[in-house]
Amino acid sequence: MEIKKLLTLLCFVFGITCFAQAQTTTAQIVKEWERAKAYTKEYLEAMPDSGYALKPTPEMRSFAEQMLHLTDANYAFAAAASGAKVPAGQGESEKKTADKSKANVTKQVMAGYDFVINNVKSMTPAQLNEKIKLFNQFDMTKGVALSKLFEHQTHHRGQTTVYLRLAGVTPPEEKLF
Repeated sequence: MEIKKLLTLLCFVFGITCFAQAQTTTAQIVKEWERAKAYTKEYLEAMPDSGYALKPTPEMRSFAEQMLHLTDANYAFAAAASGAKVPAGQGESEKKTADKSKANVTKQVMAGYDFVINNVKSMTPAQLNEKIKLFNQFDMTKGVALSKLFEHQTHHRGQTTVYLRLAGVTPPEEKLF
């Protein structure tokens, strides 16, 4: 009888530990997105108004378009992972935004980060482990989709370092922690 009680207690402790670790994971994801939002805002603030139209080469996106592309992906991936509806049309920020001013782009990009953060906050640890077919093409968990999104926004923000340098601006210091 003692072994049965001990095994029951161990299973209970293991279950609580796994739940606590999963909860921490959700909180950690939110914390990382809040850091990424603050870091991206530093990039947006560092670029002068005149630099928002800057393109390193004619076929490349402008600084504003890079940031709006990042935002479109933030909406698309977070909506796919959370089931929330994108507030604006899917993928429309980059292509349909006529006002690509510093103030408007900053507002839109910050709203995209808020969309991700708020939707991650509403997800349970179990939901992060649910499987989805991202964009009807890629099999993964919702948590992995959010990781792919984090990689995407990091990639495009990183690309804009060159834009800042071309505009004569020193990029913000890295915010790894």
